[in-house]
Amino acid sequence: MTHSGSVPDFACVAVADARRWVLMQERDEHPVIDPECWGLPGGSVEPGESPEQAAHRELDEETGLRAEDLVPLGVFAVDHPVVGLHHCHLYGVRLDVSDEDVVCGEGRRMVFVDPGAAPSLPLTLAARTLWPSLTASELLAGGAR
Repeated sequence: MTHSGSVPDFACVAVADARRWVLMQERDEHPVIDPECWGLPGGSVEPGESPEQAAHRELDEETGLRAEDLVPLGVFAVDHPVVGLHHCHLYGVRLDVSDEDVVCGEGRRMVFVDPGAAPSLPLTLAARTLWPSLTASELLAGGAR
């Protein structure tokens, strides 16, 4: 599925734990896009799939987690030097899980990160783009910083 013509859609999920820390993936050296960077679980929206369906699929594939209700947190235009302009659909969910409940299905590791510390990590371009909106969202409101 594409958003307005030929601009590809991506979907990602911000999973917050009880502390309001965010589940992040440390990418390994293999991806063409943003190797060795930190980002949120997510990926391309496949043909015939809605961004929300892609978010659910990617969450399951990359983390082993499932969530009933994903809350849309915005759509962000990301102009990446490798893949060009794409739309990143951000969804959020709070889950009562910990690092031990997460299966790292892709990348080097998948762990919960203090949202105050995340900007000091080498973030993917998409994560850098959506981070201010994510940290201002209700998903992280009231959590430890």
